[in-house]
Amino acid sequence: MYWIILIIAGLFEVGFTTCLKHSDNFTNVKWTLAFFVCIVCSFLLLNKAIQTIPLGTAYAVWTGIGAVGTVLIGILFYKDPIDFWRIFFIVLLIGSIIGIKMVSKS
Repeated sequence: MYWIILIIAGLFEVGFTTCLKHSDNFTNVKWTLAFFVCIVCSFLLLNKAIQTIPLGTAYAVWTGIGAVGTVLIGILFYKDPIDFWRIFFIVLLIGSIIGIKMVSKS
């Protein structure tokens, strides 16, 4: 259950980075509010997850989900560059996240 909470926390991290892009330096009220909702949810869920999952493991997975998700949002919606090396390192990061989960004792 705590791993699901951690994954959701990571998805909220993707949400707050995306909202941050749209907030126009916090001048767009709708996106700014969405940013704060996402960031609060993300941190609250991360806090819940670290009650059972080791802190270093949880943080690495949380940031990894956020990083991979944000890169994918950038590629899919904002025309961020895509090439072999970007995909290679995204896959490497995903493999690292899975590896950390597999060797975790919780």
